[in-house]
Amino acid sequence: MSEERNLSLNNAPLIDVVIPAFNEENAVGQVIDDLPKHLLRHIVVCDNGSSDNTAQQVLDRNAIVVYEARKGYGSACLKALSYIRDSEPLPAIIVFLDADYSDKGEELIDLVQPIIEDQYEMVIGSRVLGQVEKGALTQPQRYGNALATFLIRLIYGVRYTDLGPFRAITFSALEKLEMSDPDYGWTVEMQIKAARQKLKLKEVPVSYRKRIGHSKVSGTLKGVFMAGYKILGLIFWYALMKKKR
Repeated sequence: MSEERNLSLNNAPLIDVVIPAFNEENAVGQVIDDLPKHLLRHIVVCDNGSSDNTAQQVLDRNAIVVYEARKGYGSACLKALSYIRDSEPLPAIIVFLDADYSDKGEELIDLVQPIIEDQYEMVIGSRVLGQVEKGALTQPQRYGNALATFLIRLIYGVRYTDLGPFRAITFSALEKLEMSDPDYGWTVEMQIKAARQKLKLKEVPVSYRKRIGHSKVSGTLKGVFMAGYKILGLIFWYALMKKKR
């Protein structure tokens, strides 16, 4: 990282991080450890009904734990955002990443930089454009991702390469999206609504490695099917809503 880049972030706006987590006691601590905490105000981890020591790993690192009993990626994100909305002052930027150590937390700076310096409203960390460890992305994930981004480009006219979880968005833009999906469709809902609202968007390359532990989605046939069904369903649902207006 250059000296100039460090200097530009010395006066960074208020940044909060959201990490949804379910049974990630072996990974979530490492995720928090790798984040550039000097740039952050709150690291909010939503324990989504874990039966292990996920919450304690977070507390041991002086991060914030909130709890959401209703299972679902989106439900966990919404709960964490509810906590942030009650914070004063409100943040300028929200960063989302997973708790399984597949994302590299130190790359958070690459996501917030375009927002801080070039007034982008949302930045997606693209695994497709970055370095992916062998075996980190399954073939169903790759094909599903390619199909979903192709359909978004075809229907909404916005080119994405990835639906990756590592992303940054201004808090004001996020509030305008009125996010609601409680499950697998959280990331694609955000990207569709951002496209429809013509947010200033950018993708940056990010690294991706094999997660720690077993995936609750891509690690099971049911998870892959349900995620694909939900993602494609949302793409067509919002396209239908667009035509009705």
